[in-house]
Amino acid sequence: MDPTNVGIFDLAERRMSYLDHRSAVLAENIANADTPGWKSRDLQPFTAALAQAGASGGTPVRTSTLHLAGTSTHDPGLLVLTGERAPDGNGVRLDAELTKVADTDSAHMLVTDLWKTYLGMFRTALGK
Repeated sequence: MDPTNVGIFDLAERRMSYLDHRSAVLAENIANADTPGWKSRDLQPFTAALAQAGASGGTPVRTSTLHLAGTSTHDPGLLVLTGERAPDGNGVRLDAELTKVADTDSAHMLVTDLWKTYLGMFRTALGK
């Protein structure tokens, strides 16, 4: 069985790829925290990246009136963040970058745990 043919596994694979890319972008920001003129960068939210890729299943379906409707923005791509700058023009705030790294790490662990759980359910269903 190829797990990428199952929707949930394909979505998890896309999410992991997105999180890996975001980790690299955030690491560049932290590495250049002392570089004059460096502008902090980040990725658009995953839902926007998923919409750009034309992936199905990216929008949650409201199956009950008790579910929250939710909101999303669809403007994918790499963002150059503006905001406060140091006198040398550097726009990296280490506290903000480290918070984003922690959020990315938490999302990575969540996707990994979901992958393992669903794979375990498939194994149980197949009697393995």
